[in-house]
Amino acid sequence: MSDDSEQTLPRVLIIDDSRMVRASIIRHIRDRFEVREEADGEAGWQTLMVDPTIQAVITDIGMPNLDGYGLLERIRGSRISRINTLPVVVISGDDEPDVRVRAKSAGATDFISKSIGNVELLARLEALTQLARTQRDLEESRAALASASPVDPTSGLATPSYLHYHAAQELSLAQRRHADVSVMVIEIDHFDALVARYGAHVAQLVNRKLSKILATKLRQEDTVAELAPARFAVVSPSTNMDGACAFAMRLRAAFDHIVMTYREERIRIQITIGLAATTPGKVQTVSHLIGVAMERIASGRAAGGNRVIGADGEVTADMIEQPARAPVSIDQILMRLRTAGVDGNLRKQLPDAIRTLLPLLELIESEIPSGLPLAALARAAETGLNTQQKND
Repeated sequence: MSDDSEQTLPRVLIIDDSRMVRASIIRHIRDRFEVREEADGEAGWQTLMVDPTIQAVITDIGMPNLDGYGLLERIRGSRISRINTLPVVVISGDDEPDVRVRAKSAGATDFISKSIGNVELLARLEALTQLARTQRDLEESRAALASASPVDPTSGLATPSYLHYHAAQELSLAQRRHADVSVMVIEIDHFDALVARYGAHVAQLVNRKLSKILATKLRQEDTVAELAPARFAVVSPSTNMDGACAFAMRLRAAFDHIVMTYREERIRIQITIGLAATTPGKVQTVSHLIGVAMERIASGRAAGGNRVIGADGEVTADMIEQPARAPVSIDQILMRLRTAGVDGNLRKQLPDAIRTLLPLLELIESEIPSGLPLAALARAAETGLNTQQKND
């Protein structure tokens, strides 16, 4: 037996309420394709969910339980990449232009009539299944690249595996130095509704918008990764629950002012944030902290979303007396100074570094009087270096 005969044929799912139509299509393609068949859209959807080997779908429009348009919406709105990228061929006896337009708008890859010839049907299916294999190989390559790299090639953020690795290091360091580490999990509210109403591509744009905002709002020493579509985790060393609450409130407020426009419709984005922080003297893992933050997100979601949930329940603006300045990591600043030298970002962190070190400097001055300019340093910490330099 030759090697070619042992190769697995590409699998196609045929969905049509007419047994005769299904039998006719199968007769035409069974030499080139392995076939599964279902009699309505709902049954076809359930088959897609459980059979990852399907490489293309042929579906009718008019069917009981779930018609072809509804099936297309589910496929294109799915969070599972192997499903939302599947080629879908709509086959219908109705060749009216408006039917074609609606099918294409719903996400159909191709549209053919039930009177199509055998040769043309085979040619189109072979081209589409080859496209599906290529896309699947690309996804697998991208996943392999992401797992081997600290940066996700799609989002530009850290990969979840790197976030766990780096967070474990930060937690170990914090335990030795009796420092704080906080974890923030951020979720876009009603993301499934966004997908259902506007389509997966618009929801992906919203997801990317959050990715970009997080990348610009965080400190150099913070680490952020996308855990799942519409869900992100941030690990912040040297930040206690109070500092995390203040930052989360600022981040949520920033999203309240963001409006995206799609087909002349304004889309407002809201987020719910769950917070967790280390407990002094208690050994904790990043998985545990993320789990705690996720539980708090669930309570915020149940309350309607657009909330920040901390250790004591919902965080409100009146609980934050003033914008908190989370202490910077002195170790991180020293490392950057040794590796990259003095740059603009490092200079911006100097007031926070002074504020963090000031209690230690005051102790040194009290124990070993040496004329440290504590008053000048305190002013610089509160007003910034530029103001201090002008006064000098």
